[in-house]
Amino acid sequence: MEYFLSSTVASSAPAPVSLAPAQTAVPAGATSRAAQADGARVTFWAEQALRLDWAEPWHTTHTFEPAGAPSMDASPDHDTELRVPAIEWFAGGRLNAAVNCVDRHVRAGKGAKVALFFEGEPGDRRAVTYRELQDEVCRAANALQALGIGKGDRVVIYLPVIVETIVITLAVARIGAIHSLVFGGFSAEALKFRVEDTGAKLLVTTDGHFRRGAAVPVKANADAAVSGDNSIEHVLVVRRTGSDIEWTDGRDIWWHDAVGHASPEHTAEHFDAETPLFIMYTSGTTGQPKGLVHTTGGYLTQASYSHELLFSHPDPTLRDRDVHWCTADLAWVTAHTYEIYGPLSNGATQVIYEGTPTTPHPGRHFDIIERYGVTSYYTAPTLVRSLMGWFPDGVPTHHDLSSIRLLGTVGEAVNPQAWHWLRDQLGRGTAPMVDTWWQSETGATILSPRPGDAAFKPGCASRALPGVGVRIVDDAGEDVAPDVQGLLVVDAPGPAMARTVWGNPQRYLDSYWRKFAKQGYFLAGDGARYDADGDIWILGRVDDVINVSGHRLSTIEIESALVSHPAVIEAGVTPVADPLTGHAVAAFVVLRPAAADAGSDIREALRAHVAQKIGPIAKPAAVVVVPDVPKTRSGKIMRRLLTQMFEGTPLGDTTSLQNEESLSGIAAAIARHQKTRHLKTRHNKKERP
Repeated sequence: MEYFLSSTVASSAPAPVSLAPAQTAVPAGATSRAAQADGARVTFWAEQALRLDWAEPWHTTHTFEPAGAPSMDASPDHDTELRVPAIEWFAGGRLNAAVNCVDRHVRAGKGAKVALFFEGEPGDRRAVTYRELQDEVCRAANALQALGIGKGDRVVIYLPVIVETIVITLAVARIGAIHSLVFGGFSAEALKFRVEDTGAKLLVTTDGHFRRGAAVPVKANADAAVSGDNSIEHVLVVRRTGSDIEWTDGRDIWWHDAVGHASPEHTAEHFDAETPLFIMYTSGTTGQPKGLVHTTGGYLTQASYSHELLFSHPDPTLRDRDVHWCTADLAWVTAHTYEIYGPLSNGATQVIYEGTPTTPHPGRHFDIIERYGVTSYYTAPTLVRSLMGWFPDGVPTHHDLSSIRLLGTVGEAVNPQAWHWLRDQLGRGTAPMVDTWWQSETGATILSPRPGDAAFKPGCASRALPGVGVRIVDDAGEDVAPDVQGLLVVDAPGPAMARTVWGNPQRYLDSYWRKFAKQGYFLAGDGARYDADGDIWILGRVDDVINVSGHRLSTIEIESALVSHPAVIEAGVTPVADPLTGHAVAAFVVLRPAAADAGSDIREALRAHVAQKIGPIAKPAAVVVVPDVPKTRSGKIMRRLLTQMFEGTPLGDTTSLQNEESLSGIAAAIARHQKTRHLKTRHNKKERP
């Protein structure tokens, strides 16, 4: 179905055009309540798009061709008749993402406003104004074009959280190329896959980065990643640590030579709204990572709107006092939306920090909040649980965290204990809490409490934000009743939704749209339930659900019970095969130092604790004490790896791990557990009459 927006140009180029208030035409004959609601949703996003500067207006607000048959009268149940969904927003409209994030704020007289407060792990600091950011982005754009990069070319960015990372990201967008950021801690193998899969012409990297108090070499990984069969023409290198590196003349180029000597004057071209902006890789349970493609106009619209709704001061006259800090690595989609494009499109001031939260001490984040007057702090539940373990008596009183106005979590559902600790310790028990649920695929937040809600439910994702919609359904696509676990689907996507999987549109269809093609639902892959009020509780990935003798148990609920025990810092719960019950519960726990030597006593205490909190059916069959649990760079626990390691089956994709070094410690802990269990079994057999 198509929706048309009638727009008029109020001013001529070179100034950005002004669009008339959105007028949406609901298709003829669409008289149902659902069609009317869908028309209202499209009108809503047309109005939100007006917050951006457009060089040319769009002629069609939204087109969606679902994953049904070419003839919608045909049955979508036959694989051969299904097609890849076609999603388009603001067709015909032209804009530039970098101009919307930088140039327009300078034109509006805000060039002296700080865009970025950068803090390096060693303690080096830099404040970058919007005018300075504009100059750097223009220099980088000129340097890219001098290296032969143009519209549609792919640029892989393998950098830590430094100013240059944001500069090159915006510069790539400015010239219409496509960026793909890769976590600086990823291996050469993970980087190589992304270089080759994107067909990138340029890799941007650094000599090294600072992590845990040391200068970590990076360039060698970059060299290994581009040593095979690929399209790389140049490697652009930022000097960060001063480490000695290998150098390939003709291919390798120093940032300070290419960008530092380029002109700060650059005339930006404007691109169609559906021009690809970036490729975001996500790991799958099987196969290679998926490269999700996000396009410019729709993504930027939803990023800008949702950032303002969730994080900006409710009084527009006070927003210049906001200092936003999203703690995610810049390679993660959360950082794309709420650390790059969302805040910068809204002219916000924000903090970016290079290093780990424990360097040189576990209170480093508190130092940063106090130093820059952070007002909104957006982080992962895993970090909150770590802070709880590092500060069992609460945040030391010498830290002044009074600037905090709002707190947020992202990555996976937050345990109620962590929710309370974060609000009590950093938010003085009164700060609004935005517990956001969304995915790399959706591009922006889908579920979250609003900052102005009168009451919050700890650990509850609440309801869909304006302009988007979800529902919880069973395997047949029928809505479930309250307190019944079902599949979370997006039935009304926003304009930031990924359009395809890079180079593999069939995988986009198969992974997300095939199951509910008849209904046109996007399968999120998470389990969820409604409560009696109609609010939504996320229960974790569907493949993490544990089915014990027909009882469906949520991994997150069991983890919450374990973390509520005073001995536990972190817990990862996973299903393992059991010949009697189908699944059994295996719990992997990180203990506080005082409990680390408790041995079998603590394991039995934790089993009993879960039984008391949830019920005997949820009691873990195995409790394995580990030094850490495997996490993605977004802070999610990779529970399937725990299952695979416990059962001794081959590991799936591990390229999204931020702490791959944890696997050896987990393997050793599992081996000790299984040896102990084997010896205990033999002992019990000997005692039998």
